[in-house]
Amino acid sequence: MSRFLFVVPPLTGHVNPTASVGGELLARGHDVAWVGHPGTLKPLLPDDARVFPAIDDLLEADIRAKRERWLALRGMAVLKFFWEEFLIPLGHSMVPGVDLAVRSFQPDVIVADQQALAGPLVARNAGVPWVTSASTSAELVNPLRTMPKVDAWVRDLLHDFADGDIRFSERLVLVYSSKALVAGEFGDEVAFVGPALSHRVERVDFPWEWLVRGAEPRTVLVSLGTLNGPAGERFLGQVLEAVAGLAVRVVMVAEPRPAPPNVLMLPSVPQLALMPHLDAVVTHGGHNTVCEALAHGLPLVVAPIRDDQPTVAAQVVEAGAGVRLTYSRARAADIRSALESVLDEPEYAAAAGLVRESFLAAGGAAAAADRLEKVVAG
Repeated sequence: MSRFLFVVPPLTGHVNPTASVGGELLARGHDVAWVGHPGTLKPLLPDDARVFPAIDDLLEADIRAKRERWLALRGMAVLKFFWEEFLIPLGHSMVPGVDLAVRSFQPDVIVADQQALAGPLVARNAGVPWVTSASTSAELVNPLRTMPKVDAWVRDLLHDFADGDIRFSERLVLVYSSKALVAGEFGDEVAFVGPALSHRVERVDFPWEWLVRGAEPRTVLVSLGTLNGPAGERFLGQVLEAVAGLAVRVVMVAEPRPAPPNVLMLPSVPQLALMPHLDAVVTHGGHNTVCEALAHGLPLVVAPIRDDQPTVAAQVVEAGAGVRLTYSRARAADIRSALESVLDEPEYAAAAGLVRESFLAAGGAAAAADRLEKVVAG
Protein backbone atom coordinates (compact mmCIF):
# COMPACT_ATOMS: atom_id res chain seq x y z
CA MET A 1 0.00 0.00 0.00
CA SER A 2 1.23 3.48 -0.88
CA ARG A 3 0.08 6.93 0.20
CA PHE A 4 -1.10 9.53 -2.33
CA LEU A 5 -1.95 13.13 -1.47
CA PHE A 6 -3.98 15.21 -3.97
CA VAL A 7 -3.53 19.01 -3.78
CA VAL A 8 -6.37 20.90 -5.44
CA PRO A 9 -7.78 24.45 -5.75
CA PRO A 10 -11.41 25.16 -4.74
CA LEU A 11 -12.71 24.58 -8.28
CA THR A 12 -15.05 21.69 -9.08
CA GLY A 13 -13.60 21.02 -12.52
CA HIS A 14 -10.15 20.59 -11.00
CA VAL A 15 -11.34 18.34 -8.16
CA ASN A 16 -13.40 15.94 -10.30
CA PRO A 17 -10.51 14.14 -12.09
CA THR A 18 -8.70 13.66 -8.78
CA ALA A 19 -11.87 12.22 -7.24
CA SER A 20 -11.91 9.58 -9.96
CA VAL A 21 -8.20 8.74 -9.82
CA GLY A 22 -8.22 8.81 -6.03
CA GLY A 23 -11.21 6.50 -6.02
CA GLU A 24 -9.35 4.04 -8.23
CA LEU A 25 -6.32 4.13 -5.93
CA LEU A 26 -8.55 3.55 -2.91
CA ALA A 27 -10.14 0.57 -4.67
CA ARG A 28 -6.65 -0.87 -5.12
CA GLY A 29 -5.98 -0.65 -1.40
CA HIS A 30 -3.84 2.49 -1.31
CA ASP A 31 -4.15 5.25 1.28
CA VAL A 32 -5.43 8.48 -0.31
CA ALA A 33 -6.09 11.98 0.97
CA TRP A 34 -6.94 15.40 -0.44
CA VAL A 35 -5.87 18.86 0.72
CA GLY A 36 -7.70 22.04 -0.26
CA HIS A 37 -11.05 23.62 0.69
CA PRO A 38 -13.11 21.07 2.67
CA GLY A 39 -16.40 22.71 1.68
CA THR A 40 -15.61 22.21 -2.00
CA LEU A 41 -14.04 18.78 -1.63
CA LYS A 42 -16.46 16.88 0.59
CA PRO A 43 -19.53 17.00 -1.72
CA LEU A 44 -17.37 15.63 -4.57
CA LEU A 45 -15.61 12.83 -2.67
CA PRO A 46 -16.72 9.62 -0.95
CA ASP A 47 -18.17 10.09 2.54
CA ASP A 48 -15.13 8.56 4.21
CA ALA A 49 -12.54 10.47 2.15
CA ARG A 50 -9.70 11.97 4.18
CA VAL A 51 -9.50 15.75 3.70
CA PHE A 52 -6.92 18.18 5.05
CA PRO A 53 -7.73 21.92 5.11
CA ALA A 54 -5.52 24.37 3.25
CA ILE A 55 -8.23 26.90 2.36
CA ASP A 56 -10.85 28.14 4.82
CA ASP A 57 -14.31 29.46 3.98
CA LEU A 58 -13.21 33.11 4.09
CA LEU A 59 -10.42 32.52 1.59
CA GLU A 60 -12.74 30.49 -0.65
CA ALA A 61 -15.27 33.33 -0.60
CA ASP A 62 -12.50 35.78 -1.51
CA ILE A 63 -11.47 33.52 -4.40
CA ARG A 64 -15.05 33.43 -5.69
CA ALA A 65 -15.24 37.22 -5.49
CA LYS A 66 -11.98 37.53 -7.42
CA ARG A 67 -13.27 35.18 -10.11
CA GLU A 68 -16.36 37.37 -10.53
CA ARG A 69 -14.13 40.43 -11.01
CA TRP A 70 -11.98 38.41 -13.41
CA LEU A 71 -15.04 37.69 -15.57
CA ALA A 72 -15.52 41.41 -16.16
CA LEU A 73 -12.02 41.92 -17.56
CA ARG A 74 -10.92 41.85 -21.17
CA GLY A 75 -7.69 41.42 -23.12
CA MET A 76 -4.36 41.12 -21.34
CA ALA A 77 -5.97 42.30 -18.10
CA VAL A 78 -7.49 38.80 -17.85
CA LEU A 79 -4.10 37.09 -17.82
CA LYS A 80 -2.53 39.67 -15.50
CA PHE A 81 -5.36 39.32 -12.98
CA PHE A 82 -5.32 35.52 -13.22
CA TRP A 83 -1.66 35.24 -12.26
CA GLU A 84 -1.16 38.24 -9.95
CA GLU A 85 -4.50 38.23 -8.13
CA PHE A 86 -5.51 34.56 -8.20
CA LEU A 87 -2.91 31.90 -8.93
CA ILE A 88 0.16 33.23 -7.08
CA PRO A 89 -1.77 34.46 -3.99
CA LEU A 90 -3.65 31.14 -3.87
CA GLY A 91 -0.32 29.32 -3.92
CA HIS A 92 1.04 31.38 -1.02
CA SER A 93 -2.19 30.92 0.97
CA MET A 94 -2.21 27.14 0.56
CA VAL A 95 1.43 26.51 1.50
CA PRO A 96 0.92 26.25 5.32
CA GLY A 97 -2.01 23.82 5.00
CA VAL A 98 -0.29 21.70 2.38
CA ASP A 99 2.90 21.61 4.45
CA LEU A 100 0.93 20.47 7.51
CA ALA A 101 -0.91 17.82 5.46
CA VAL A 102 2.38 16.45 4.10
CA ARG A 103 3.93 16.24 7.56
CA SER A 104 0.79 14.57 8.95
CA PHE A 105 -0.05 12.21 6.09
CA GLN A 106 3.53 11.39 4.99
CA PRO A 107 2.63 10.72 1.32
CA ASP A 108 4.79 8.68 -1.02
CA VAL A 109 3.62 10.86 -3.91
CA ILE A 110 1.98 14.29 -4.12
CA VAL A 111 -0.45 14.76 -7.02
CA ALA A 112 -0.81 18.50 -7.56
CA ASP A 113 -3.37 20.16 -9.79
CA GLN A 114 -1.67 22.51 -12.22
CA GLN A 115 -3.35 25.49 -10.53
CA ALA A 116 -2.37 24.39 -7.01
CA LEU A 117 1.18 25.73 -7.02
CA ALA A 118 1.64 25.06 -3.31
CA GLY A 119 1.74 21.32 -4.05
CA PRO A 120 4.98 21.25 -6.08
CA LEU A 121 6.61 23.86 -3.84
CA VAL A 122 5.95 21.92 -0.62
CA ALA A 123 6.79 18.60 -2.29
CA ARG A 124 10.15 19.88 -3.45
CA ASN A 125 10.99 21.32 -0.04
CA ALA A 126 9.96 18.08 1.67
CA GLY A 127 11.79 15.85 -0.79
CA VAL A 128 8.58 14.07 -1.85
CA PRO A 129 8.04 13.02 -5.50
CA TRP A 130 5.29 15.03 -7.17
CA VAL A 131 3.28 14.71 -10.34
CA THR A 132 0.92 17.06 -12.15
CA SER A 133 -2.81 16.60 -12.53
CA ALA A 134 -3.49 18.59 -15.72
CA SER A 135 -7.18 19.43 -15.45
CA THR A 136 -7.01 21.08 -18.86
CA SER A 137 -4.82 20.21 -21.82
CA ALA A 138 -4.56 23.80 -23.08
CA GLU A 139 -1.30 24.74 -21.36
CA LEU A 140 0.46 21.70 -22.78
CA VAL A 141 0.67 23.46 -26.12
CA ASN A 142 1.90 26.68 -24.43
CA PRO A 143 -0.71 29.18 -25.65
CA LEU A 144 1.72 32.02 -24.78
CA ARG A 145 4.39 30.81 -27.21
CA THR A 146 3.39 33.51 -29.71
CA MET A 147 3.82 36.18 -27.00
CA PRO A 148 7.37 35.67 -25.74
CA LYS A 149 7.37 38.73 -23.46
CA VAL A 150 4.19 37.59 -21.73
CA ASP A 151 5.55 34.04 -21.49
CA ALA A 152 8.73 35.39 -19.88
CA TRP A 153 6.64 37.46 -17.44
CA VAL A 154 4.77 34.32 -16.31
CA ARG A 155 8.03 32.43 -15.87
CA ASP A 156 9.42 35.30 -13.79
CA LEU A 157 6.38 35.12 -11.50
CA LEU A 158 6.90 31.39 -11.07
CA HIS A 159 10.61 31.90 -10.41
CA ASP A 160 9.80 34.44 -7.69
CA PHE A 161 7.27 32.04 -6.15
CA ALA A 162 9.16 28.76 -6.38
CA ASP A 163 12.56 29.48 -7.90
CA GLY A 164 11.49 27.77 -11.12
CA ASP A 165 8.64 26.79 -13.44
CA ILE A 166 6.63 24.22 -11.49
CA ARG A 167 3.55 24.05 -13.72
CA PHE A 168 4.41 20.54 -14.94
CA SER A 169 6.25 17.72 -13.24
CA GLU A 170 9.28 16.18 -14.90
CA ARG A 171 8.21 12.77 -13.52
CA LEU A 172 4.60 12.53 -14.67
CA VAL A 173 1.87 14.76 -16.10
CA LEU A 174 -1.59 13.19 -16.09
CA VAL A 175 -3.61 14.62 -18.98
CA TYR A 176 -7.33 13.79 -18.99
CA SER A 177 -7.60 13.82 -22.77
CA SER A 178 -6.09 11.98 -25.74
CA LYS A 179 -3.97 12.75 -28.77
CA ALA A 180 -7.15 12.63 -30.84
CA LEU A 181 -7.77 16.11 -29.40
CA VAL A 182 -4.33 17.41 -28.44
CA ALA A 183 -1.85 17.80 -31.29
CA GLY A 184 1.89 17.99 -30.73
CA GLU A 185 4.97 16.09 -29.61
CA PHE A 186 5.32 15.35 -25.91
CA GLY A 187 7.83 13.65 -23.65
CA ASP A 188 7.36 10.26 -22.04
CA GLU A 189 6.38 11.93 -18.78
CA VAL A 190 3.14 13.19 -20.39
CA ALA A 191 0.47 10.51 -20.00
CA PHE A 192 -2.73 10.95 -22.02
CA VAL A 193 -5.07 8.88 -19.86
CA GLY A 194 -8.38 10.21 -21.19
CA PRO A 195 -11.20 11.53 -18.99
CA ALA A 196 -11.24 10.06 -15.48
CA LEU A 197 -14.93 9.39 -14.90
CA SER A 198 -15.18 6.30 -12.69
CA HIS A 199 -15.70 6.48 -8.90
CA ARG A 200 -17.23 9.93 -9.23
CA VAL A 201 -19.82 11.14 -6.70
CA GLU A 202 -22.77 13.32 -7.78
CA ARG A 203 -25.07 14.36 -4.94
CA VAL A 204 -27.65 16.22 -7.03
CA ASP A 205 -31.27 15.17 -7.47
CA PHE A 206 -32.82 15.16 -10.92
CA PRO A 207 -36.42 14.59 -12.14
CA TRP A 208 -35.56 11.65 -14.41
CA GLU A 209 -39.21 11.19 -15.37
CA TRP A 210 -38.98 14.53 -17.26
CA LEU A 211 -36.79 12.87 -19.90
CA VAL A 212 -39.68 10.71 -21.13
CA ARG A 213 -42.26 13.49 -21.32
CA GLY A 214 -43.42 15.09 -24.55
CA ALA A 215 -42.85 14.09 -28.15
CA GLU A 216 -39.34 15.52 -28.59
CA PRO A 217 -37.07 12.70 -29.78
CA ARG A 218 -33.74 14.17 -28.64
CA THR A 219 -32.27 15.79 -25.52
CA VAL A 220 -29.65 18.55 -25.27
CA LEU A 221 -27.72 19.82 -22.26
CA VAL A 222 -26.87 23.53 -22.04
CA SER A 223 -24.22 24.29 -19.43
CA LEU A 224 -21.93 27.29 -18.90
CA GLY A 225 -20.20 25.79 -15.89
CA THR A 226 -19.79 28.27 -13.05
CA LEU A 227 -20.11 31.33 -15.30
CA ASN A 228 -22.26 34.16 -13.97
CA GLY A 229 -22.95 37.76 -14.85
CA PRO A 230 -24.60 39.70 -17.68
CA ALA A 231 -22.71 37.93 -20.45
CA GLY A 232 -23.98 34.57 -19.25
CA GLU A 233 -27.52 35.85 -18.94
CA ARG A 234 -27.43 37.22 -22.49
CA PHE A 235 -26.19 33.94 -23.98
CA LEU A 236 -28.70 31.82 -22.06
CA GLY A 237 -31.50 34.13 -23.18
CA GLN A 238 -30.46 33.61 -26.80
CA VAL A 239 -30.39 29.84 -26.24
CA LEU A 240 -33.95 29.92 -24.89
CA GLU A 241 -35.08 31.79 -27.99
CA ALA A 242 -33.14 29.38 -30.23
CA VAL A 243 -34.74 26.20 -28.85
CA ALA A 244 -38.29 27.51 -28.59
CA GLY A 245 -40.37 25.31 -30.87
CA LEU A 246 -37.40 23.10 -31.75
CA ALA A 247 -38.06 19.35 -31.57
CA VAL A 248 -35.68 18.76 -28.68
CA ARG A 249 -35.82 18.54 -24.90
CA VAL A 250 -33.37 20.96 -23.31
CA VAL A 251 -31.85 20.65 -19.86
CA MET A 252 -30.37 24.05 -19.01
CA VAL A 253 -28.14 24.60 -15.99
CA ALA A 254 -29.29 28.01 -14.76
CA GLU A 255 -31.48 29.63 -12.16
CA PRO A 256 -35.16 29.09 -13.07
CA ARG A 257 -36.81 31.75 -15.23
CA PRO A 258 -39.62 31.81 -17.82
CA ALA A 259 -38.81 29.24 -20.48
CA PRO A 260 -40.42 27.32 -23.34
CA PRO A 261 -42.21 24.09 -22.34
CA ASN A 262 -39.45 21.93 -23.84
CA VAL A 263 -36.84 23.42 -21.46
CA LEU A 264 -36.08 22.20 -17.95
CA MET A 265 -34.05 24.73 -15.96
CA LEU A 266 -32.17 23.68 -12.83
CA PRO A 267 -29.39 25.39 -10.86
CA SER A 268 -27.36 22.17 -10.89
CA VAL A 269 -27.61 18.73 -12.44
CA PRO A 270 -25.84 15.36 -12.10
CA GLN A 271 -24.00 16.06 -15.33
CA LEU A 272 -22.11 12.80 -15.65
CA ALA A 273 -25.22 10.72 -14.98
CA LEU A 274 -27.11 12.76 -17.58
CA MET A 275 -24.64 12.15 -20.41
CA PRO A 276 -25.99 8.74 -21.54
CA HIS A 277 -29.43 10.33 -22.02
CA LEU A 278 -28.22 13.17 -24.27
CA ASP A 279 -27.82 13.73 -27.99
CA ALA A 280 -25.70 16.91 -27.91
CA VAL A 281 -24.21 19.49 -25.54
CA VAL A 282 -24.04 23.29 -25.73
CA THR A 283 -21.19 24.65 -23.60
CA HIS A 284 -18.69 27.47 -23.10
CA GLY A 285 -15.85 25.00 -23.58
CA GLY A 286 -14.93 23.93 -20.06
CA HIS A 287 -12.48 21.03 -20.35
CA ASN A 288 -14.47 18.73 -18.06
CA THR A 289 -17.79 19.22 -19.82
CA VAL A 290 -16.26 18.87 -23.29
CA CYS A 291 -14.40 15.68 -22.44
CA GLU A 292 -17.36 14.18 -20.58
CA ALA A 293 -19.52 14.80 -23.65
CA LEU A 294 -16.98 13.34 -26.07
CA ALA A 295 -16.47 10.35 -23.76
CA HIS A 296 -20.12 9.59 -24.49
CA GLY A 297 -19.80 10.26 -28.23
CA LEU A 298 -21.82 13.48 -28.05
CA PRO A 299 -21.25 16.32 -30.55
CA LEU A 300 -20.96 19.84 -29.21
CA VAL A 301 -21.80 23.46 -29.83
CA VAL A 302 -18.94 25.35 -28.17
CA ALA A 303 -18.97 29.10 -27.44
CA PRO A 304 -15.68 29.81 -25.63
CA ILE A 305 -15.18 32.88 -23.50
CA ARG A 306 -11.64 33.02 -22.06
CA ASP A 307 -8.87 31.14 -20.29
CA ASP A 308 -8.37 27.67 -21.81
CA GLN A 309 -11.79 27.60 -23.48
CA PRO A 310 -10.74 28.89 -26.94
CA THR A 311 -8.03 26.22 -27.08
CA VAL A 312 -10.46 23.49 -26.05
CA ALA A 313 -13.01 24.73 -28.60
CA ALA A 314 -10.36 24.63 -31.31
CA GLN A 315 -9.60 21.02 -30.36
CA VAL A 316 -13.28 20.10 -30.78
CA VAL A 317 -13.53 21.76 -34.19
CA GLU A 318 -10.24 20.26 -35.40
CA ALA A 319 -11.54 16.82 -34.43
CA GLY A 320 -14.74 17.50 -36.40
CA ALA A 321 -16.84 16.87 -33.30
CA GLY A 322 -18.63 20.18 -33.04
CA VAL A 323 -19.40 23.74 -34.13
CA ARG A 324 -17.79 26.82 -32.61
CA LEU A 325 -19.69 30.07 -32.01
CA THR A 326 -18.49 33.52 -31.00
CA TYR A 327 -19.80 33.78 -27.46
CA SER A 328 -20.23 37.54 -27.25
CA ARG A 329 -21.98 37.84 -30.62
CA ALA A 330 -23.96 34.61 -30.97
CA ARG A 331 -27.66 35.20 -31.55
CA ALA A 332 -30.59 32.82 -31.37
CA ALA A 333 -30.44 32.09 -35.12
CA ASP A 334 -26.72 31.22 -34.89
CA ILE A 335 -27.25 28.93 -31.92
CA ARG A 336 -30.23 27.22 -33.52
CA SER A 337 -28.35 26.64 -36.78
CA ALA A 338 -25.31 25.23 -34.95
CA LEU A 339 -27.46 22.96 -32.80
CA GLU A 340 -29.39 21.67 -35.79
CA SER A 341 -26.09 20.96 -37.55
CA VAL A 342 -24.61 18.81 -34.78
CA LEU A 343 -27.91 17.00 -34.29
CA ASP A 344 -28.82 16.41 -37.94
CA GLU A 345 -25.50 16.07 -39.76
CA PRO A 346 -24.11 12.61 -38.91
CA GLU A 347 -20.45 13.48 -39.41
CA TYR A 348 -20.36 15.38 -36.11
CA ALA A 349 -21.57 12.41 -34.08
CA ALA A 350 -19.24 10.13 -36.05
CA ALA A 351 -16.24 12.33 -35.20
CA ALA A 352 -17.30 12.47 -31.55
CA GLY A 353 -17.47 8.68 -31.63
CA LEU A 354 -13.87 8.47 -32.82
CA VAL A 355 -12.75 10.68 -29.95
CA ARG A 356 -14.75 8.47 -27.59
CA GLU A 357 -12.85 5.43 -28.86
CA SER A 358 -9.54 7.18 -28.26
CA PHE A 359 -10.63 8.01 -24.71
CA LEU A 360 -11.59 4.39 -24.04
CA ALA A 361 -8.23 3.22 -25.34
CA ALA A 362 -6.43 5.73 -23.10
CA GLY A 363 -7.72 3.96 -20.00
CA GLY A 364 -9.08 6.72 -17.77
CA ALA A 365 -8.64 6.50 -13.98
CA ALA A 366 -7.19 2.98 -14.18
CA ALA A 367 -4.42 4.14 -16.53
CA ALA A 368 -3.71 7.14 -14.28
CA ALA A 369 -3.46 4.86 -11.24
CA ASP A 370 -1.10 2.54 -13.13
CA ARG A 371 1.23 5.45 -13.87
CA LEU A 372 1.09 6.72 -10.28
CA GLU A 373 1.99 3.28 -8.96
CA LYS A 374 5.03 3.28 -11.26
CA VAL A 375 6.17 6.59 -9.74
CA VAL A 376 6.18 4.94 -6.30
CA ALA A 377 8.00 1.89 -7.67
CA GLY A 378 10.63 4.18 -9.17
